[in-house]
Amino acid sequence: MKLSQVKSVLENLQEVNFQLPSGELVPAHFHVTEVGEITKHFIDCGGTVRHEKVANFQLWEANDYDHRLKPQKLKNIISLSERTLGLGDLEVEVEYQSSTIGKYDLDFDGQNFLFINKFTNCLAQDKCGIPAEKLKVSLVDLTAEKSAPSCKPGSGCC
Repeated sequence: MKLSQVKSVLENLQEVNFQLPSGELVPAHFHVTEVGEITKHFIDCGGTVRHEKVANFQLWEANDYDHRLKPQKLKNIISLSERTLGLGDLEVEVEYQSSTIGKYDLDFDGQNFLFINKFTNCLAQDKCGIPAEKLKVSLVDLTAEKSAPSCKPGSGCC
């Protein structure tokens, strides 16, 4: 989800809710402690130099149970970040504390912002010797070629 999409969604919300992949909601008294840009400049295992850039939200919860972040306040924080940091319309990544800092992509289901799990991956599988995934086909689904006998798996002729 891009930053512009987040701002657009905030226009029509009465409250801001974030939902973890487990379905549990982030406690309503959360704070957005950072909005920024994270740039990653790296080389993958195949030798390709790469650049990634995301808009980052850091959510945090404290013991101030009466705190509620309103949609307009979050929109104002985002706008300030855009002006002050020159933040572009980037994909949003959210950091949230679990057993360690979790990083999530962001989506919206019409009511809640959804944390989408992120996964590691090899970006150079063709250069690392990672075999392509084999197509899994059931023998029952195979069709006999015209020159082959008409006996099909599961037909009882064999």
